[in-house]
Amino acid sequence: LAVLLVVTEPIVIIWLAVELAHPVTWVLAFLLMGRQYARFASLGHEAVHRTLFTNNKLNDIVGRWILSYPSWVPFELYRRSHLDHHRDEMGPKEPDKALYRAYPITRASFRRKLIRDMTGQTGFKLFRGLVRAALKRKPAAVKIMLCQVPLVAVFVLIGRPELYVLLWWLPHVTVWRVINRLRSVAEHGGLMQSTDRRQTTHDVKQGPLSSFWLVPFNIGYHLAHHVDMGVPNWNLPKLHQELLASGWVTPEYSYPNYRSLWRALRSAPRHE
Repeated sequence: LAVLLVVTEPIVIIWLAVELAHPVTWVLAFLLMGRQYARFASLGHEAVHRTLFTNNKLNDIVGRWILSYPSWVPFELYRRSHLDHHRDEMGPKEPDKALYRAYPITRASFRRKLIRDMTGQTGFKLFRGLVRAALKRKPAAVKIMLCQVPLVAVFVLIGRPELYVLLWWLPHVTVWRVINRLRSVAEHGGLMQSTDRRQTTHDVKQGPLSSFWLVPFNIGYHLAHHVDMGVPNWNLPKLHQELLASGWVTPEYSYPNYRSLWRALRSAPRHE
């Protein structure tokens, strides 16, 4: 049902944008399509951990061809690097360390990063690398590009090929890059290598607004996920409650909301 919802939502968003054809509707559709990538990524992340479906073959087929490749994610490479991430958070072999290691940073530095994301500079740089990999016939990149063909064909068939760029590709290199950075640094920014997961992964109280835009399908219960990565996303709130009830997660390790965490992550003095 979750996969069906995630696949259907972009169709509805684009259809409403075309039907209503109002400037506000187009802007809202653009933002919501960027949010859709967070939803694809959340379920794709489940598939990487083989917790989306109990049947491993079905899990990987859906994870690859429905959730990851169409949304520009190299499934196999992501699985390999992500499991390395779980083996040694913030350690020397941490593949995502560049995203987290410098925090806390200054407000100006944080703002510059978000502006680069917002204006497509980060996204286009990554997209250019993907195109180069596809031209070199790297298997993961080729699969991603092949999955774009039927998407382009659909937009051509409805007589609106420009919408592929405006409501599929462009939200990915702009809105999604902002969401992805905000979520990523909220997971591990400013922490350290440790066997204690509370020192490698942030705990943030979940709310409806953050769940809608930033951390869908319970992916925001990230400390619980790192305590046991074999727990499916729909059971993470239960695990989180057990961690609270046991006294293992205490207020000193928790943030009341994402705003307070981002404020802490951009609190470095200017001279630094």
